[in-house]
Amino acid sequence: MALLRKESRLVTVDGVVYRWRVRKRPSRPAPLSFAVEQADRRGAILLATLPEPPTWSGVPRVPALVADMVRQGREQGWRPDEPGSAFPLRAA
Repeated sequence: MALLRKESRLVTVDGVVYRWRVRKRPSRPAPLSFAVEQADRRGAILLATLPEPPTWSGVPRVPALVADMVRQGREQGWRPDEPGSAFPLRAA
């Protein structure tokens, strides 16, 4: 599964460029979920979920959250440069 370029954004984490996209912006309070992949390679996708409903007024903070989740995913075994199943990650 690849993320569409026009519906995604880029973030650089530790010198590597990733493409990310919020998965369904809810109309009611719900956890924020987003998908992340390495921008220049097709590999496993990170499916990250934050535990608390976000306040959409704080949207500029989302790239920092994405970067934090990318780092956590890498620490827990996500390999974005290798093919594989989606890697689910729920923030604590």
